Amino acid sequence: MIKRSLLLSLLLVTGGLHAQDQAAPDLAKAKQTAETLCVGCHGADGNSPIPVNPKLAGQHSDYLFKQLKNFKGWNGKPAERENPIMGGMVAALEEADMKALALHFSSQTLQPDSAKNPDLAKLGQNIWRAGLPAKGVPACAGCHGPAGAGLPAQFPRIAGQYADYTEAQLKAFRDGVRKNDPAQMMQTIALKMTDPEMKAVADYAAGLR
Repeated sequence: MIKRSLLLSLLLVTGGLHAQDQAAPDLAKAKQTAETLCVGCHGADGNSPIPVNPKLAGQHSDYLFKQLKNFKGWNGKPAERENPIMGGMVAALEEADMKALALHFSSQTLQPDSAKNPDLAKLGQNIWRAGLPAKGVPACAGCHGPAGAGLPAQFPRIAGQYADYTEAQLKAFRDGVRKNDPAQMMQTIALKMTDPEMKAVADYAAGLR
């Protein structure tokens, strides 16, 4: 009986510690962070007012969390995604803060951008759906989905994203400025694309829903 009571006590203590580890994210704190730290560039609800900054509203929380972690150096190691501005923004955030912030933005309603150039969008549609076989560029839809919804946590939602931002990221992958893509997939793809092709894909993706 004593052994059973001791075992039960140990199980209860262990369960309590596990529950603490799995504590619910502090969404109230995340909202406050969004309204103070993030609002200038991304908007409090993740709908950035500036085309060079990404819209975060409705993005996969797993993907957002990964990006936030990548912007910060951990345990003396350099950041996987180097960006002086974002590096400074996340410097004081711990993993729990990042998870909560990612959940906050993912739960917001996206106010999507739109395609601006019909000719560009037509080319972009072809690349999105079929890729560029002669260059070995796969269809964007293969990873990001036919409607640009993406797949957590590796492949972001691109539908409705600012074309300016998407184009800038493609160029960053090509130029080696951004290197936190899984297995260097985007770096390899972007190297095979011209500037007009990148612009076309970005414009088309902005109009996806």
